[in-house]
Amino acid sequence: MYDLPQVASRARRVLGASPMTEILRAGVIGAGVFGGYHATQYARLAGVSFSGVYDTHPDRAAKVAMPLGGRAFADLESFLAAVDVVTVASPAIHHAEQALAAIAAGKAVYVEKPIAVSVADAQRVAAAAGAKGLVVACGHQERVVFQAMGLLDIPEQPRLLEALRHGPPSERSRDVTAVLDLMVHDIDLALAISASEPVTAEAEGARGPDGVWDQARAEVTFENGFTCLLDVSRRAPERRRTMRIVYPSGEVQIDFLARTFRNTTPFALNPDFADTPAARDPLGASVEGFVNAVRGLAPRPVVTPQEAIAALDLAIAVEQALEDAA
Repeated sequence: MYDLPQVASRARRVLGASPMTEILRAGVIGAGVFGGYHATQYARLAGVSFSGVYDTHPDRAAKVAMPLGGRAFADLESFLAAVDVVTVASPAIHHAEQALAAIAAGKAVYVEKPIAVSVADAQRVAAAAGAKGLVVACGHQERVVFQAMGLLDIPEQPRLLEALRHGPPSERSRDVTAVLDLMVHDIDLALAISASEPVTAEAEGARGPDGVWDQARAEVTFENGFTCLLDVSRRAPERRRTMRIVYPSGEVQIDFLARTFRNTTPFALNPDFADTPAARDPLGASVEGFVNAVRGLAPRPVVTPQEAIAALDLAIAVEQALEDAA
């Protein structure tokens, strides 16, 4: 068991947004799969000019940037001089250092999850952005789906959350465990619907051939008795994404892949949520929310750095529980 005496506060305040009406020049750090997704989002947004992609492999940057009308950058300083807003979509171990470089250059930053691989580094990112009055967002896009369903508006506190997030082996995100790769999504969702704080985490799992935790099952308890049972795997035969949330008045069962749910609570959820623009493209809604926060058109991005730090803090506690049980 791993105790959680200092889980980060989940403030709801955006960091220093100010109204902007001019064209925003946007760029992406990292030319992997998610870097390509973010580049495509910026290229389609009204009022945004896609500048390009920075990657230590210029040929990869060119393959992502050039079809969208952007440039490939091999030098970070030159890249930062050519943009106003930045997505950091590099491997997670580089998130903090690259976000800090962007903030030091005066740029608003969208950091893919996790915001960093240590709470101390994540707090440095939040503090640096706060000092400069810059918006920072984090890429927990599942929050958009919860909002589209109406789950963030249920007035009752949950008693139990069971989440399963399985996928087949992949070479993606081998720099972090399945906890920071997969479970952190469900951790963020649990924190988003709970008014209480987590206090303990227990876990067991299995490592992959390279020694990285690829499977994990965790039980997290909150101050008010809310319990989360979280199961993730990067070695499953097929993709599965399900969740069950039990409330005093009923429960909600969700199949994230089928985009369906069953609701026995008395609270109305949107049965057509899968057809909403946000649910059809959660990443697009999240990136657009970031841009709107930068422009001062929204009070905050979808996920603030404080919320991302809280999810990271609990994910690291689960990782520590895995190590303790090994």
